[in-house]
Amino acid sequence: MMKIFGLLLVILLVFSELVNAQPRRIIHIPNIESYKTLKCDFHMHTVFSDGTVWPTVRIEEAWNEGLDAISITDHIEYRPHSIDVVADHNRSFELAEPLAKQSDILLIKGAEITRSMPPGHLNVLFIKNANLLELEDVTAAIKEARDQGAFIMWNHPCWDAQQPDTVRWWDEHTDLFKNDMLHGIEVYNWEFCPEAMRWANDKNLTMLGNSDVHGPMDVNDGHRPLTLVFAKSRTIGGIKEALFDGRTAVYYDNTLAGKSDFLEPLFFASLKYNEAPLKLKNKESKVIKITNNSDVDYELELVQPGVGFDAPELITLKAHHVSALNISGNSDEVANAATLNVYYRVKNLLIDADESLVVTFSFRNN
Repeated sequence: MMKIFGLLLVILLVFSELVNAQPRRIIHIPNIESYKTLKCDFHMHTVFSDGTVWPTVRIEEAWNEGLDAISITDHIEYRPHSIDVVADHNRSFELAEPLAKQSDILLIKGAEITRSMPPGHLNVLFIKNANLLELEDVTAAIKEARDQGAFIMWNHPCWDAQQPDTVRWWDEHTDLFKNDMLHGIEVYNWEFCPEAMRWANDKNLTMLGNSDVHGPMDVNDGHRPLTLVFAKSRTIGGIKEALFDGRTAVYYDNTLAGKSDFLEPLFFASLKYNEAPLKLKNKESKVIKITNNSDVDYELELVQPGVGFDAPELITLKAHHVSALNISGNSDEVANAATLNVYYRVKNLLIDADESLVVTFSFRNN
């Protein structure tokens, strides 16, 4: 027993040295208003279900990629390595927790209840004891998670292995929703799921985007799908409160999906530009230099310019660049306008499956 303990201690120290030696990426997504924007992934697996990595590797990856919080959600019902990896359902969390604390990664205790459709696969976060979820009746298992205080989300509803013909909301999901056993839904997993986003808006479900990673994580060319959590504090309790309150956005492939209440302040918090009066007149042009301090290239399409002036039809505010917005006066009315308002659709900020956020730039003119 002492030899095993010593071996585990050596492994932990080795991983600790790796984490401390690795450069840590910074994800530049701003805080908004009174909330901290936390970068999170609430769906991943290890060798304790059908993944291929040790639990501490998930902490190392999260550290390297600049994440704030993760949850290891190994399957309760599906454990193909169980002949070689013999342990209970809490073991992956227990192994990862010491390194998470040392690395300042918020590790949320979770699991995946894995059943056929309906209701499909559901992640349960903030649980106390995963072993108690190993029940034959799926409703009883979900109820047990709820009674442990879990936040419960429906995973990958667009997955064609479970819904090959049509993506539908089942009566079983209605029953779960009505009985406080369904709180969120993955809008993005392996792909964007438009139906999930519509249901999230219609039923006020929390939107989530996660990696569902099984093998080693490789994000050299970008970033993993993330859930942005707008939390009052950078704590596990702060994340839990925010998830139950629906304060999230989904970040994937240079796209953000979420409620306008969060996307609009996040968009403007990313930008900096001179707020001095333009003093624009007819037949004059003014250049407004806009700095985008975020990691997102914002793709803007003109919806409506103001009265008396013209603005570009299309403009991309590139991440970590300064972009020029040219405003041209086209009538005498512009000189008398106290404020110039120009309206753009931000094509890669989704507030519904087929609807993008419209923002208003207001420039003082006098």
